[in-house]
Amino acid sequence: MMQPLGIILAGGQATRMGGGDKGLLPLGDQTILGNVIDRLEPQVAGLALNANGDPSRFANLGLPVIADSIDGFAGPLSGVLAGLDWAATQNATHIVTAAADTPFFPCDLVPQLMLAAESAGTQIALAATPDGRHPTFGLWPVALRSDLRAALHDGLRKVVLWTDKHGCAMAEFPYDTAFFNVNTPDDLAKAQAML
Repeated sequence: MMQPLGIILAGGQATRMGGGDKGLLPLGDQTILGNVIDRLEPQVAGLALNANGDPSRFANLGLPVIADSIDGFAGPLSGVLAGLDWAATQNATHIVTAAADTPFFPCDLVPQLMLAAESAGTQIALAATPDGRHPTFGLWPVALRSDLRAALHDGLRKVVLWTDKHGCAMAEFPYDTAFFNVNTPDDLAKAQAML
């Protein structure tokens, strides 16, 4: 399997933070999103940001910004589809997704996802910790993008319903805080302390 491309999922509405782009909130000496980019970029062959609305607000990042092709905030799977469509134009076989509000995910996320898929003989792998699956952190094959598009058009929104249909490996990470995400102002204070 060739080195996948990375897609940072930033298409959510951030309602618990009062709206706007959570990823652009300050964390340490940069933004939450800056921390995510620093972790994912060394692990992938190239990087893009999935976000809706005016892409110019991310211009300083120097990344391609790709919007959902499914209307009406269809959830993380629509971001995965946007990433797969972009990856197809780059002749990539796979993407790895990471959430824009999760600054401490493992620095070996991509190799662990690839190893899990290879060991299980599946095309898809999701990250998991003792407290459950983290479906916004996954390895996804470009070959399944038409199937995913059809599922989304049929109204499917739950990631695991789609991944389970295709066979999905789990990359197990031993500690629950690996995928700590910033949803509220309290979480942001916790993240500052975790730095």
